[in-house]
Amino acid sequence: MRIGPVTAANWREVTRLRVAPGQEAFVAEPAYYLALCCFGEAGWSPLAVVVDGSVAGFMMWAVDPQDGACWLGGITVDAARQGAGIGSAAVRAALESLSREHGFRRFALSYAPANTRAKRVYARLGFAETGEREDDEVVARLER
Repeated sequence: MRIGPVTAANWREVTRLRVAPGQEAFVAEPAYYLALCCFGEAGWSPLAVVVDGSVAGFMMWAVDPQDGACWLGGITVDAARQGAGIGSAAVRAALESLSREHGFRRFALSYAPANTRAKRVYARLGFAETGEREDDEVVARLER
């Protein structure tokens, strides 16, 4: 498993990712996230999660100018590939890569309060809820 940029060669694979039934309420379509990366004001950068040569997931990252934390968002693993630890491995790889390449030490993400699966995964990775909210989502942070 590796993470890397979304490119002209793999963006179509990214847009074909689908989450498992019931998860649609928690994440948007990958095409929306790609548009947000291109046209949104937050400065999101897209990353493809590649397993065995094919795109298995997606995530994006941006820096909060107010506190300098690196935010992870849009974390998606294709329904056919879920349950194999790809999401956790991808987040760990992103933390390592973003720390090494950009020097980030503070990370944040948010998730819907009803998304208990995400809450468990992120807690196992060291993210702790802070009591903050981002729109209607719970914020969790990690310091490395």
